[in-house]
Amino acid sequence: MSEERLQKIIAAAGVASRRACEQLIVDGRVQVNGHTVTELGTKVDPDVVQISVDGKPVIMPKRHLYLKLHKPRGVISDIGGEQGERQTVADLLPPDLRRVFPVGRLDLHSEGLVLLTDDGELAHKLTHPRFQHPKTYYVLVAQRPTQEALAQFRTGIDLPEGRTAPAQIHVVEHLPPDLFLSKGPNEGIWLEVVLREGKKRQIRHMTAAIGYPALRLVRWSIGPLTLSRLKLGQNEHLTRSEVSALREMVATPSNRPAPSETIDKRRMPSPQRRLTTGKNATEPKSAGRPQRKQRVRHD
Repeated sequence: MSEERLQKIIAAAGVASRRACEQLIVDGRVQVNGHTVTELGTKVDPDVVQISVDGKPVIMPKRHLYLKLHKPRGVISDIGGEQGERQTVADLLPPDLRRVFPVGRLDLHSEGLVLLTDDGELAHKLTHPRFQHPKTYYVLVAQRPTQEALAQFRTGIDLPEGRTAPAQIHVVEHLPPDLFLSKGPNEGIWLEVVLREGKKRQIRHMTAAIGYPALRLVRWSIGPLTLSRLKLGQNEHLTRSEVSALREMVATPSNRPAPSETIDKRRMPSPQRRLTTGKNATEPKSAGRPQRKQRVRHD
């Protein structure tokens, strides 16, 4: 861990408020490695020094790890176990990283956002069906679905394992401009799907049931957390604001963000790319200045 201001560290340990911790330092009640510190702004690394208040050691809370990873097609979204010769998301993580686990999984041929953490409580609240937090996917199909098919998808579909919960689906003309795609099919119609449950291969089963099998499937977001600019196979630690946004979502399930808000609109400059190409392509119905076409990026 990097060095931080002493009063901030003590406050994070739950000793007192930040201002009260500053007064503790000024009053000479805080020791670092046995030496009294009275200067505000002193920086220390709590992993390498012993901090005490009034002679009692300050116990730092466990710091959980939170990472997001852009899983390519053909990579298994699992940690541990016998996977044979197939690459897993564990192979894409730093070798010295302590053990984390995926929060929900993507099948072998799907791609996109995978959240990894050692925070079991948060993982439970993000994945348990009763919490119904939204996850946004982009799904490529060969042809534009009929309104009847879309309505069937929205109201729920009877599958062998039971009826699915209502879901949101609509045709989109563009994908987020920061989204990097694995090599694979790109001709057809893109759909945006928002699910609040997570049965095994659910979207693939649902699109097949309405007559439009998924050619590829990309997970873009889990609640407010998006892939953003993350490239294929890359991972990065979540920022404090990203962790806070997830915690706020699971703490207030009645105030879940609307599906349209799960896309990071700050990273969607105009014009956006058109991605409905080939014989099934259709032009947007909205009038106005023509949008510049851009090619889809691949890694």
